[in-house]
Amino acid sequence: MSRFIPVDRQTDYLLPPSVDEWLPDGHLARFVVDVVEQLDLSALTQRYTGRGSKAHHPAVLLSLLVYGYATGVYSSRKIERATYDSVAFRYLAANTHPDHDTLANFRQRFLPELEQLFVQVLLLAREMKLLKLGTIALDGTKLKANASKHKALSYGHAKKLEAQFKAEVKALTQRAEAADRDEAADGMDIPAEIARREQRLAAIAEAKARIEARAEERDAVEQAAYQEKLTRREAQRKAGKKPRGRDPEPPTGGPRDKDQVNLTDPQSRIMPVTGKGFDQCYNAQAAVDTDTMLVTHVHVTQATNDKQQVMPLLTAWQGYPEALGRPSCLLADTGYFSAANVEACQKHGIEPLFAMKRDVHHLPVFERFAADPPAPVSEDPVEQMAHRLKTRAGRALYALRKHTVEPVFGIIKHVMGFRQFSLRGLDNVSGEWCLAIMAWNIKRMHRLTAG
Repeated sequence: MSRFIPVDRQTDYLLPPSVDEWLPDGHLARFVVDVVEQLDLSALTQRYTGRGSKAHHPAVLLSLLVYGYATGVYSSRKIERATYDSVAFRYLAANTHPDHDTLANFRQRFLPELEQLFVQVLLLAREMKLLKLGTIALDGTKLKANASKHKALSYGHAKKLEAQFKAEVKALTQRAEAADRDEAADGMDIPAEIARREQRLAAIAEAKARIEARAEERDAVEQAAYQEKLTRREAQRKAGKKPRGRDPEPPTGGPRDKDQVNLTDPQSRIMPVTGKGFDQCYNAQAAVDTDTMLVTHVHVTQATNDKQQVMPLLTAWQGYPEALGRPSCLLADTGYFSAANVEACQKHGIEPLFAMKRDVHHLPVFERFAADPPAPVSEDPVEQMAHRLKTRAGRALYALRKHTVEPVFGIIKHVMGFRQFSLRGLDNVSGEWCLAIMAWNIKRMHRLTAG
């Protein structure tokens, strides 16, 4: 006869059950609770007035969200359901069951406070001797917005629709004036049809105003770049040198027919996506410590390219606590290279190593083992960086970039499953990106402490 373990689902517990006994030692959920309990949540708890029914403690809600993002559960409804179905979520919730509205409102309400909590987690990692903070690698990745690219309206199409709806409103108004008030107009509710078109006209006017405002910002940038080129060429002429190429043409101001705005999330942008053409996205930035793969800085931008994303990193580090330390070297690909960025890094006491152009992946063997070229006589920071990149030590240091920040993005997107924002608007997605990266950092700290 086969022998089986008895199956009994009816016998009551002889003693009250403890969720602490249900979870294995060393589980990620235990580590999340340990980290959250060491954070200063006074900025969150002080926002509760104490009126009404008892609220779930912010530590519980934050633990649920951090563990959810770390394990690929982002929906507040799924997290609520997991507090019934999952032992780990039951442990985090202390056998309570916050509903999805509570979780969603908490995430939305405390997004501004997440930046300080993110820094607190870094300080904790520093105290645990997990964060060394010597060399960091900066890169960006496109994350899909909570909006469809098919819900975008171009300026040219907006003008066509505006003319069409105005003509329809005029025709409907004339028909209403000619129709007998006592008879139906072919079953058509003319006032409702007019109101619907007027509502669409108002939405189109708002979309056009946003496009025009963006065009003004772009015009200011293009005009400044145009003036800079003219000044540079004039300086060359005064120095007796002939400028190369034709004189730049002045930028054409105003909105263009192809300029567009998304009606679902107006602050998102159409961006190129690897292997998928274009999509409605945000550009999420992260600076990763090369020794531990912990993310030390995050921000989100609407810009498609990364040229202007060095200064936000340097500015943010100025506000970080001194106990966190400062990075000594910044690695970035050619998308971040500019003379202004190189000079800004040096002014902040950080050595920049930015690729200046696309290089071959595998150098010939004799070039790899060739002696370092002589140091430049010039004190120009760009020339000094270019020389550094040609040395063996510089090439070895820059090589850390591609197997530091790229794997972090890969794990966040394909293991944690965070490929799209749940929230809308630049401020909201910035807070959500901070939450997702804080979850990654805690998950990484758990892995580092596990040996």
